[in-house]
Amino acid sequence: MTREIAIMGDNFMLSRMFESAIRERCADAALAIRLQDLPWPEQPMEHGYAKDGLDGLKEYLGDPDAVVGFVGNADVFVTHLAPLSGAMMDRLPKLKLVAVSRGGPVNIDMKAARARNIRVVNTPGRNASAVAEFTIGAILAETRNITRGHDGLRTGSWRGELYRADMAGDELSDMTVGVIGYGAVGTRAVKLLKAFGCRILVCDPYVQLKPEDSADGVLHVSLDRLLAESDVVTLHARVTAETAGFIGRDAFARMKKGAYFVNTARGPMVDYDALYNTLASGHLRGAMLETFSIEPTPPDWPLLKLENVTLTPHIAGATLKTVRIAAAQAAEEVRRFLAAEPPMNPC
Repeated sequence: MTREIAIMGDNFMLSRMFESAIRERCADAALAIRLQDLPWPEQPMEHGYAKDGLDGLKEYLGDPDAVVGFVGNADVFVTHLAPLSGAMMDRLPKLKLVAVSRGGPVNIDMKAARARNIRVVNTPGRNASAVAEFTIGAILAETRNITRGHDGLRTGSWRGELYRADMAGDELSDMTVGVIGYGAVGTRAVKLLKAFGCRILVCDPYVQLKPEDSADGVLHVSLDRLLAESDVVTLHARVTAETAGFIGRDAFARMKKGAYFVNTARGPMVDYDALYNTLASGHLRGAMLETFSIEPTPPDWPLLKLENVTLTPHIAGATLKTVRIAAAQAAEEVRRFLAAEPPMNPC
């Protein structure tokens, strides 16, 4: 029996890489696979509140009618960003498995999927290594004036004053780094930070430190203590009702004067107006921001104008290893489904 699989990737999560991984894992299966790639990241994602019938979906890309037409009679749909609402599911009666190659299935109506007995799986941790490595680069770029030196040379200015004692940054070996969130990214960031010899504080009320981290002198502390003692605060928590906006005016006020703030997690956890005021006042020496409350950022956004901020456009997870991991996890989920085995990462 030939199984139909529809794969809708994009210009990052390439559909052909998913196909290759699925054919390797399911070598003995008769598969009819069709491919399509959406125009992300060149075209930004949409949000469910912006279109009738897709409310409840968060980030997605793709026209619902076009997605339904592409999936057709397939019983397996592998995607990264394509939306799938309850109304769309009603038009896909043969669909039984949806593999979403991201940390959370925010482009899928999960309540509708459960009601229709459609299995949804995801690929948690696919970019954890990428984001942890990026975080180290983000810290160095901001604390060692790499951003300002680069910007100066690009505009024809040799910024020799960055060697002044009052302009130079310190070394990580003499810093205390506070890690908020000790999940897949936070634990990897801690492992990488150890190599620099810095003092490391971790705040996460829902987990305990790994034995090796405790043995290496990493301290599990309250948020208040972490903010008060850290020279660098790096954010790696998940967005929940509890964490939305929790890094705001009060949190920034509790940070050490002259400290740095780094966010390679998610924008909704941070009050960016409060961050701007804290940076403009000089209380914080600098910030590195990879994610934002609004994406793409408005061109007149005040934070974009500050010199003591390093900015990147939400690219921390953009590595080929991320794609390979996601493709391999999705392929394994497809293999398990075809073999009537339980999923690895059910949503």
